[in-house]
Amino acid sequence: MQTDAFVLDLNNILALSDEQFFQLCRRHPDIQFERSARGELIIMPPTGGISGNRNFSLIGRLGRWVDDNAELGLGFDSSTCFKLPNGANRAPDLAWVSRVRWNALSPEEQEKFPPLAPDFVVELRSRTDDLKMLQAKMQEYIENGVCLGVLLNPQDQTVEVYQPDQAVQCLDNPGTVDCGAVLPGFVLKVRSLLN
Repeated sequence: MQTDAFVLDLNNILALSDEQFFQLCRRHPDIQFERSARGELIIMPPTGGISGNRNFSLIGRLGRWVDDNAELGLGFDSSTCFKLPNGANRAPDLAWVSRVRWNALSPEEQEKFPPLAPDFVVELRSRTDDLKMLQAKMQEYIENGVCLGVLLNPQDQTVEVYQPDQAVQCLDNPGTVDCGAVLPGFVLKVRSLLN
């Protein structure tokens, strides 16, 4: 199945600076852009109702843990674009950054696209998302410093867990995913997100 994301390669015509990319995103707030490490613009379509509802539930689950553990870090939704060390700008469906790493950023870096890889990311596959593209994106997160990544795949009722220096763990229709390695005590309930 093909993804609805549109990739635009302008490299032979125009290479956008970080500031130009930021301004492009600000001028078109109704369009979700990402940028690959090669500088390609990726225009992400809005989600449909089912994916939107799953995302809402997912954010609520992490949000409760973040509220109870606010001293540890901050949570972010899919409208937050992070500047990864490889130069890509990515907006995971859900992200968390430790407070220590967040506080090390300048106020300007916090206001724009934070120049770091989150500690924790979740991607939720929509019906039209290409699985191989999402898996490559998850691998990119890990290669750029993400400590724990979770790919929820309702179409196949699986969860893939990504961690540095470990093989991808594929779980078949699990009820929960233990995220305690990065988020102490946090167990993500996923069963209803996969069905």
